[in-house]
Amino acid sequence: MRILYGVTGEGMGHATRSKVVCEHLVRQGHDVKIVVSGRAHSFLSKTFSDVVEIKGLTIRYVNNTMAKGGSLAQNLIAAPSLLYENVNAYFDKVIDFAPHAVITDFESFSYLFGKRHRLPVLSIDNQQIICRCRHPSQIKQGAKIDYRLTKAFVKAKLPGCEHYVITTFFYPKVRKKYADTTTLVPAILREAILEAKKRARLGNHVLVYQTSTSDKRLIPTLNRVTGVRFIVYGLRRAAVEGNCVLKDFSEEGFVDDLAEARAVVSNGGLSLVGEAVYLGKPVYSVPVQHQFEQLMNARYLEELGYGLAADTIDHEVLRLFLSENEKYAARVAKHEQDGNAILFSTVDHILRGFAKREKKRRRAANA
Repeated sequence: MRILYGVTGEGMGHATRSKVVCEHLVRQGHDVKIVVSGRAHSFLSKTFSDVVEIKGLTIRYVNNTMAKGGSLAQNLIAAPSLLYENVNAYFDKVIDFAPHAVITDFESFSYLFGKRHRLPVLSIDNQQIICRCRHPSQIKQGAKIDYRLTKAFVKAKLPGCEHYVITTFFYPKVRKKYADTTTLVPAILREAILEAKKRARLGNHVLVYQTSTSDKRLIPTLNRVTGVRFIVYGLRRAAVEGNCVLKDFSEEGFVDDLAEARAVVSNGGLSLVGEAVYLGKPVYSVPVQHQFEQLMNARYLEELGYGLAADTIDHEVLRLFLSENEKYAARVAKHEQDGNAILFSTVDHILRGFAKREKKRRRAANA
């Protein structure tokens, strides 16, 4: 099949996960055209030849908090040019591809293209779990406004897809009305992480991943946790500051440090949390404030006994978490996942259904 694959460019997690799926689709013989915005465009262009850059929305962060006002203003200013440039991409680079189906990773351009041309649309992302599953009260406690706003946004962004494949490390009940069109599968894993599973062990250092370069409190806080070596990624500089080794990002170095970490300190993004859980690493998770999806991930992580959810990186709480590392490690070691096998078989099954519908449509058109 010819498949149009849309990837949202906000955060690199969508790009790394979509890369795994697109590589599988190509291996299966499909012709894939990718539309993507932001940094994800250059990332995916290194692997795939047919990648179209579009313009997407952005989120502004200050001190590990989503700046609602700043993000809204930023996107309102950019909206007219985004629309103009995406329409140009539509006419110049996508319409002649004539796809048979659309897959979207929380990306609107490909979704709207599919709906406009009456194509089957498959959603593969982690956000849909917010509105298509039931969540206990303790997961939403103290964050009901963020939950309702996020739920409404997610529900409105990609309505009416033929099927929703949701990637996750936890499994709440799917709402009855969505049961026939929703499938939960394990978190998507990069090939480097699958390989790292063979050599993963609980070492001596703690891996820290921080996406907010404006957070000036992180390193001083970590330095107060004596007797622990921290390897820190995300601050975009290389240095040694006290017991912290700051590194510039490289995939190979990051995966090696993750495979040999005793624990992980990160936000609540699914990509790293899912990889850490797969490799058996306890996680101290500090979700970005006002991002309910990250808060939800952190709280389910704690519910499962795989780690600890916290509002901030506090040296005393972090020290307590590390003192109980063996307890968390024993729980997360029970997590089971056969690589990406369930994801791939699910996607293949859905696409076979799409292909059968396409053949019927062609026969009817030629009759």
